[in-house]
Amino acid sequence: MTKMQPEAHDHHDHVHHTHDGPCRHAEDHRRHAAEALARAERICRERGLRLTPIRRQALEALHADHRPVGAYDLADRISPAGGRRLAPISIYRALDFLVEQGFVHRLSSKNAYVACLHGHGAHEVVAFLICEVCGGVDEDSSPAMKKAVAAIAETRQFSPSHQMVEIVGRCEHCRNAGS
Repeated sequence: MTKMQPEAHDHHDHVHHTHDGPCRHAEDHRRHAAEALARAERICRERGLRLTPIRRQALEALHADHRPVGAYDLADRISPAGGRRLAPISIYRALDFLVEQGFVHRLSSKNAYVACLHGHGAHEVVAFLICEVCGGVDEDSSPAMKKAVAAIAETRQFSPSHQMVEIVGRCEHCRNAGS
């Protein structure tokens, strides 16, 4: 796997300095983050669940970055400035809740989390296209993919608990830039 090149990208303001034009991963997150946060709040109200301050801060921090974020990095990002870092168990509990509700996805290959921009169910088949250069993640789902994965599981008499496909390669932006 190619090592990520952080010096070529500034993901805090979500602009790729080595590319012409903005990164699509970052644009998608920036464009849909407020809508996704509002949807999460609405769904929690409808389900009688609480989006506690830590859960909300974790979700906001994940929406602020278009790359997968590990739990310890997330703890650093949402802990009070100059104060004690939040306990890992608090972060993992918040992440478990956010994953269970379908607001966040855990990428097994990265042992990290990414905010869900879409309103699909937590148990839908989802494909993640993970760029090995910039670290951006695109999420996609389709009826054809759902049907194909269901056929595979049925053929093997397998009962999936969650269904996601992680595809690692180069995003359009990085491929076109020749990175």
